[in-house]
Amino acid sequence: MSDLKQRALDYHEFPVPGKVSVESSKPCATQADLSLAYTPGVAAPVRAIAEDPANAYRFTNKGNLVAVITDGTAILGLGNLGPLASKPVMEGKGVLFKRFGGIDVFDIEVNAPSVESFIETVVNISPTFGGINLEDIAAPHCFTIEEALKARLDIPVFHDDQHGTAVVMCAGLLNALDVQGKKLDQIKLVCLGAGAAGLACMRLLIAMGGNKANMTLVDSKGVIHSGRTDLNAHKQEFAKAIEQRTLADAMTGADVFIGVSGPNLVSQDMVKSMAARPILFAMANPDPEISPADVAAARDDALMATGRSDYPNQVNNVLGFPYIFRGTFDARAKAITQPMMIAAAKALAALAREPVPAEVLAAYNLDSLEFGRDYIIPKPFDPRLAERVPKAVADAAKEAR
Repeated sequence: MSDLKQRALDYHEFPVPGKVSVESSKPCATQADLSLAYTPGVAAPVRAIAEDPANAYRFTNKGNLVAVITDGTAILGLGNLGPLASKPVMEGKGVLFKRFGGIDVFDIEVNAPSVESFIETVVNISPTFGGINLEDIAAPHCFTIEEALKARLDIPVFHDDQHGTAVVMCAGLLNALDVQGKKLDQIKLVCLGAGAAGLACMRLLIAMGGNKANMTLVDSKGVIHSGRTDLNAHKQEFAKAIEQRTLADAMTGADVFIGVSGPNLVSQDMVKSMAARPILFAMANPDPEISPADVAAARDDALMATGRSDYPNQVNNVLGFPYIFRGTFDARAKAITQPMMIAAAKALAALAREPVPAEVLAAYNLDSLEFGRDYIIPKPFDPRLAERVPKAVADAAKEAR
């Protein structure tokens, strides 16, 4: 057994199993406390909420409680291992919500025999929560689930694998384009991976000014083109009449590569065929579509980002979802909208351009760090994130009212 594997197992098992627990936020040490925490005192907030449901935000933790919900059909890069096996990931998400956003979480793993039953389960338990974070749900049914829940619920619904990835990727890409001297509306872009994350990334980029006509999507069967008859409705949205059929074809002359697929699918020859000063976001985890070392060996003018913390420019969803929900809760918004996500992306991009505080350098054992090819995205332990990103999200929510 590898050292990392054993350390991970020990971390999750000791001193008590799991990573989360429930703690009381009120004292319960005397008979008087008990009479307030439960009967008879609890009747007062019960009646207040029955009279006005909005009082739940005054007298319960609903307004700071997120449900992290999955069916276990797309666990990280491990695939469909079922809801129970997904629990360590969902507990981990709860740790991140609390650590970075100050938000409480109940992780909920649903054994649902159908998409419809999953939707009904979430709808039925939704009164408990102030927001719903969908996680590790496979495409294309993740789209159906999210759309149905947004239509039926009056609390924010957010699929992090889609929109969290998109927000952080867009933030990094805005800065990468500036470093490499390119314009969002002019770049030729290739996206490898046309599932939840890939499609969400492209849709958000378009909303921010990207040119859809210059975007080519590639899935496991090749380029998504209008001649294919095996495309679902979501992929058809990006199908166009082009001659390219393979990833290698699509990469030729491309300015930007976005990878949300699997390991080692991009070759050095593909990188060499790209335009001058290329940008590669190889975000497959734990092994990217191509390693930074291979990109550096292929050419010296490329800017590289991955999903890993041991390389520069980590595209990490923890930069997004805790702060997006924090801002959403602070504004008491009933939905997380595209303008709110764009505001989060722009706030992240702007923060990376500012001088890095000494405490961030110390946290990462660095002597210096400044905006440029190896620093286009803020570090997760930057304390400024907790102020900047939620405020940007909340302001965007308030502007839309």
